[in-house]
Amino acid sequence: MQRTQFDISLLFATRIARLFAYGFVSVVLVLYLSTAGLATEQIGLLLTLTLVGDAAISLWLTTTADRMGRRRTLVIGAGLMLGAGVAFVLTQNVLLLTLAAIVGVISPSGNEIGPFLSIEQAGLSQLVPDKRRTQIFAWYNLVGSFATATGALVAGVTAQALQGSGWTPLDSYRAVLAGYALIGAFMLLAFVGLSPAVEPPHQPSAQPARRFLGLYQSRTIVLKLSALFALDAFAGGFIVQSIVAFWFSVRFGADIQTIGAIFFAANILAGVSALLAARIAARFGLINTMVFTHIPSNILLMLVPLMPTLPAAVAVMLVRFSISQMDVPTRQSYTMAVVAPDERSAAAGVTGIARSVGAAVAPALSGALLAGTLTFSAPFFIAGGLKIVYDLLLYRSFKSTKPPEEQ
Repeated sequence: MQRTQFDISLLFATRIARLFAYGFVSVVLVLYLSTAGLATEQIGLLLTLTLVGDAAISLWLTTTADRMGRRRTLVIGAGLMLGAGVAFVLTQNVLLLTLAAIVGVISPSGNEIGPFLSIEQAGLSQLVPDKRRTQIFAWYNLVGSFATATGALVAGVTAQALQGSGWTPLDSYRAVLAGYALIGAFMLLAFVGLSPAVEPPHQPSAQPARRFLGLYQSRTIVLKLSALFALDAFAGGFIVQSIVAFWFSVRFGADIQTIGAIFFAANILAGVSALLAARIAARFGLINTMVFTHIPSNILLMLVPLMPTLPAAVAVMLVRFSISQMDVPTRQSYTMAVVAPDERSAAAGVTGIARSVGAAVAPALSGALLAGTLTFSAPFFIAGGLKIVYDLLLYRSFKSTKPPEEQ
């Protein structure tokens, strides 16, 4: 029991460190690339290639993790995160930055990226009973949201303070990227300390030769979920945190410290909403919680660009974030619940990669829209509308498929 608790604590610690790093870098990433001389269209393309590269590498790592070893796979992922951070610090060359973004792990959105989430979810599901799974995932998302919020705030304050001390904007952003690399190094060391308890149980009847993307008996349901999650992520890709930060800067003239504070508050509210989701799901079910909290948040998303002032736009966005993440722990818990234990890494990986692929296309389209005067705010409307379509399709497809704790 003591070793199990240590593993859970270690997985929470890596989650906190990683999401702090993602929030830390997301606030300055687009500003860094723009200051380094990249055009808006180039930045959008680079962000898309970042997500495409992450999707390909994460697909390989997560679908083999249950056989290759979850601990080993997490260590590899941390190494890729470290490498990407170092590369972004050392060069401003577009080709080298693009290569580092494709091969490495770097988050333009402030959200999860890489193989970590899928494998950590599988490991946590291995360590806790079914009835505690959604609650653990809710806390897991809560600490992640708080970490992302803190990272965004610290990045804004750090960059502003360095510039006030005489640093150029480019050098201040580079310092933030150096911090991202250091956190990657910490995660690598932390993953080495996990015990074998996070590994999947041995099931000789699984017939590994018949697996597809690491899946066998859960293949159909995972592929259906993946298609729907890809649609949701494609919609979300239009409004990744880096792009929204850029939008606030151009639309209202918000400075970097203000933007960091906005995302700090937004991610705090998102974390609290994730924790509340566990209690709602216990009463109304995972699918109902996912759908009927997500639709109102997407309506609010489409209202943000209609606000005439910065305070009004921020207020609407913060209300949106207060309910926007209730579908996250419920979605994660539902996926883990409806698949076999030795398919959990693969299931989380395939659905996660589907989300990454869906999200990968959108930033390039969003970048093109941001370049036009008439289409500057269009990403908010497109994202909100598509997310509502996803909610309705999800409810129709899975309202009758119950996880074990609801049967």
